[in-house]
Amino acid sequence: MAKFGIGDSVRRLEDPRLLTGGGRYTDDTRLGQKAARMVVLRSPHAHADIRKVDTAAAKKAPGVLAIFTGADVEKEGFGDVPCLVPLDNKDGTPRADTSRPMLAKDRVRHVGDPVALVVAETLDQAKDAAELIEVDYAPRAHTVGTYESVQPGAPLVHDHIKGNIVFDWAMGDQAATEAAFKKADRTVSLRIVNQRLVVNSMEPRGAICEHDAADDRSTLWVSSQGVHMIRPVVADMILKIGSAKLRVRTGDVGGGFGMKIFVHPEYPMVVWASRALKRTVKWIPDRQEAFQSDVQGRDHVSIAEMALDKDAKFLGCRITTYAALGAYLNHFSVFIPTLAGSSMLNGLYQTPAVYVNVKGVMTNTVPTDAYRGAGRPEAAYLVERFVDHIARETGLAPDEIRARNFIKPSQLPFKTALGDTYDSGDFETVMRKGMATAGWDTFSARRAQSAKAGKWRGIGMATYVEKCSGGGPETVKAQFNDDATITIYTGNQTNGQGHDTALRQIASAKLGIDVEQIRLVQGDSDVVPEGFTGGSRTIAINGVATMGVADKIIAKGKPLAADLLEASAADVDYKDGSFRIVGTDRSVTLFDVAKANKGALDDEFTRTPEADTYPNGCHVCELEIDPDTATIEIKNYSVMDDFGMALNPLLLQGQVHGGIGQGVGQALTESTVYDKDSGQLLSGSFMDYAFPRADIVPSVKFDLHNSPCKTNPLGVKGAGEAGAIGAPPAVINAIVDAIHAHTGVKHIDMPVTPATLWAAIATHRTKKAA
Repeated sequence: MAKFGIGDSVRRLEDPRLLTGGGRYTDDTRLGQKAARMVVLRSPHAHADIRKVDTAAAKKAPGVLAIFTGADVEKEGFGDVPCLVPLDNKDGTPRADTSRPMLAKDRVRHVGDPVALVVAETLDQAKDAAELIEVDYAPRAHTVGTYESVQPGAPLVHDHIKGNIVFDWAMGDQAATEAAFKKADRTVSLRIVNQRLVVNSMEPRGAICEHDAADDRSTLWVSSQGVHMIRPVVADMILKIGSAKLRVRTGDVGGGFGMKIFVHPEYPMVVWASRALKRTVKWIPDRQEAFQSDVQGRDHVSIAEMALDKDAKFLGCRITTYAALGAYLNHFSVFIPTLAGSSMLNGLYQTPAVYVNVKGVMTNTVPTDAYRGAGRPEAAYLVERFVDHIARETGLAPDEIRARNFIKPSQLPFKTALGDTYDSGDFETVMRKGMATAGWDTFSARRAQSAKAGKWRGIGMATYVEKCSGGGPETVKAQFNDDATITIYTGNQTNGQGHDTALRQIASAKLGIDVEQIRLVQGDSDVVPEGFTGGSRTIAINGVATMGVADKIIAKGKPLAADLLEASAADVDYKDGSFRIVGTDRSVTLFDVAKANKGALDDEFTRTPEADTYPNGCHVCELEIDPDTATIEIKNYSVMDDFGMALNPLLLQGQVHGGIGQGVGQALTESTVYDKDSGQLLSGSFMDYAFPRADIVPSVKFDLHNSPCKTNPLGVKGAGEAGAIGAPPAVINAIVDAIHAHTGVKHIDMPVTPATLWAAIATHRTKKAA
């Protein structure tokens, strides 16, 4: 038995179960009957009209139970897979929309677009039958490039979306920004690409639906980031059966990273098939299918411009971003490059005028949406890569350009030019401590030593800020059980972050009871309150709600305990799980009070965020390049973070390490590549898509310099996405630092693979030889 406090480094309580095979992921769901298997027939074309779908031969195949096409979707009157976020263009008109049926009706718009679903007794039978479906396609011209798709003459993905621009949105004061450029002593500009990524969670998406004929109710088991995000979209908006007829459940989840928040077309498909057949239907994709169907991330092309005075102080910044949204608007896709991320383009700087213009671009590719950080990594990469470039152009050191322009502690709370208010922080101190940890002052000696071995050594920093832990309310419910335990119900959903540890740790600390007496329930729409996991919200919102419900339990328990102790409530105190008459040894436990007053201590607490939190920090990457092979080795990596307060430093460190692994992967290996001529996904499997591996993910020196957040009782700032935000610019800045003196190269886009780096080096050598 163990009690934990807030601030203790507690090892993850869920790990013994998961590491010994006790996990229950979607494919492990225990079913009441044998499941039929669903297979989705997908388009082989990037863009084509569907002339005819012939399912006659497939329907006669062994084991086939049902085949549905877009014509059946239309016949049933089902709704489209929706985009849930309204957005106005800069001229005040609403954005355009895209119709996305769960099965394509007359036209497919990306390779992998669902065309038909097949349900059979076995997976092999369903696959065989799908191959018998004959589809007559009339191929159309397609477009896959982000910037190229808005150029004159590019094929239209949707006929009603002119120029493939689905919205043209702006933020900031354009007039003030233009005025800043007019009075500038100099300007600097840079074109920056933030490439498209495939999410690749350890557990692929999957869905299973069971049907209860007695009450005509379905249970959808799905790997998600919150069941209440799934149920209304599937039941109310698409299938139109009403939420009362659908229960959504989620067990253990092997990674989400934003992608599992959303309803993908296969979820309503599996419910539809199950209800039509009145039996259990199961769909589990293989990895190649996931590459063609999971929403993808990032994919921006940006042009950044900065106006500076004679002392290199930032006067104004203009940013134009082309954000690829794929073939259809997804749930939050229009939100990610606009309202979610654009205000972070201020960075940690005092820049008095900023103007941002984002153009949403339709392409014949898989739709994009939130991916770890959801707009904020894109913003941080742009700002910190650009600021480093400005330093080089002005002849200043990377730390000096930042120090001159940082918001000072005396200026906090500080309202940025893009409307956010930073409540706390000491940004230059965090940077200086980060530099000290990294050994910045002694780098020149290490660089010289590398040079003797024929290697190029570079060091790069990235300071960052992100906006998170805001949004809607979260409720935590607490219920006492007969076996001297308490169950906490919460609507958010662990995807591997350690919710079971973190929330039980808070409850243990507040109630003074053993963690073994606390159970956490998530992932069941019948019993958990509204909520979801995303935007580093769990501790700052659900954690605070857990504290709140614990306080309510103690307050309600005092008069009830006083009755049992035959004392006045004013004389009763609470500590270490017991109510005690002050100054005596007479006491009664929390669970004794609950047992004597069944149901009286059950309660709930809703936490509505007062404001977003703004974690910030400094990443420093030091690496070495072999110019003869263009291989890159990260030699040192350090992070100094401000997370306000560390609930569990060990858990926190794990989150940062994982995020850095993803960020380094984006910087050095990962890229989603569509063939320009065919529209095919060339990086469609792990044979072609370079996932970060152990030999590139560095060891990390991690430390904290916290300034408590002033907008929540715990003082915490969200941390789950921070590693993935700070790593890409730090790595690229280090690479540019390593190669610039030898090649003159001032910028190189992600991912910097040996092939792309070799090309840059070879180009320099060719020019030098000429």
